[in-house]
Amino acid sequence: MATLTKDVQAISDTVFSIPFLCVDIAVLAGCLIYLSTLSGWAFLLIVTFLITAVILVHLLANYAYHYLHLARKAVDQLFQNFRGITDGTKELKLHAIRRELFFEKDLTLSAATSRDYTKTALKLAAIANNSGQFLFFILIGLLLFWAPQTIPNIQPVLPAYILTMTFVLGPIESIIQRIPNLANANVSIRKVNAMGLQLSERAEFPTTVITPVNHRKTLALQNVIHTYTTESSEQPFTLGPIDLTVQSGELVFIVGGNGSGKSTLAKIITALYSPESGELRLDEQPITENNREQYRQLFSAVFSDFYLFDRLVSTEMLSLDQQAKSYLTALQLDGKVSVKDGQLSTTALSQGQRKRIALLAAYLEDRPIYLFDEWAADQDPMFREIFYTQLLPQLIQRGKTIFAISHDDHYFHLADRIIKLNYGQIESDSAPQPK
Repeated sequence: MATLTKDVQAISDTVFSIPFLCVDIAVLAGCLIYLSTLSGWAFLLIVTFLITAVILVHLLANYAYHYLHLARKAVDQLFQNFRGITDGTKELKLHAIRRELFFEKDLTLSAATSRDYTKTALKLAAIANNSGQFLFFILIGLLLFWAPQTIPNIQPVLPAYILTMTFVLGPIESIIQRIPNLANANVSIRKVNAMGLQLSERAEFPTTVITPVNHRKTLALQNVIHTYTTESSEQPFTLGPIDLTVQSGELVFIVGGNGSGKSTLAKIITALYSPESGELRLDEQPITENNREQYRQLFSAVFSDFYLFDRLVSTEMLSLDQQAKSYLTALQLDGKVSVKDGQLSTTALSQGQRKRIALLAAYLEDRPIYLFDEWAADQDPMFREIFYTQLLPQLIQRGKTIFAISHDDHYFHLADRIIKLNYGQIESDSAPQPK
């Protein structure tokens, strides 16, 4: 959030100032070229002095840059605490000690840290700016009082030097004043790059055509391994090696205990995660960087941590509203939500109702493969029954392939296959027992 707000704004502001910076540099360069034609020795004095001043200002600017970097890191923590206020408001209201510690230790500290680092950086930038002006007047003093006694034949061109140097004082000050903005933008650019947000460079464009929909037969994971470090443990969690082949039109239940790797496997299957080794294949065609984006378009998914957009999308946009209304009636949401031009009237619903809207959105997308991550967990027994005994079979009848992560063992008999995971490994892959 800090990157998308503070950093993007800092970069935009600096880009706006670059034309003015170029003009100032051009004026300064032109004046220096003019002075070099008047007196070589005087020009050498000015260049030597300017180089010394630039080095001094650059050192101060580096210190300012260091503190800007620290301030930027503190802003990340500050935004995290802002999120704590909004997402954790219920917990803060229910626990006075937690609330007091949060505001006094976390929020206040991160705000003060960001403020102090920013103040130090701006003070150093101000010192650099004033130092540049101070050194400039020292240079004028040298030209007036020291150069005439030391440099031969400078007296006739001295007025031209003084007037020209006085003229370039404005561009020099402008350049120095823009140094903090450049340093701040540099910090922001590094932060954006560190987060991998170079959207124009890293966007994934499909360049390899995948076999048409009616020819898709199998989806396979071959010796797939994916490793990451969990938030609760420093020990890395490894999913795999996974060898799995799913036929088109199958209803596959993925089961297992918490932390067994079910959601990770789901994100590998949908190509949201790239395996560290092994291969994901569709109809024997490997999924690579060239076709991963197009492969993802085969999936409609409702994850446990789903985000609900207020605009619906369908392959039949002209009849979208009518389709949505019929599904809203079936999901018993027609009295709470309406649809006009594909726009939902509200998403301010209970978690179970929001999941039903997410299911509606997935239905309308009409993709070949569906993935449901604990969809029924927030539903009452009636809708849980409808989901397993009516909605999933309807999708299978339409030729869809379905992956359903579930703990509802009462409905396991409806699956074609049950894949059980145990700490990243497939413990079993078999047909369900008849009920």
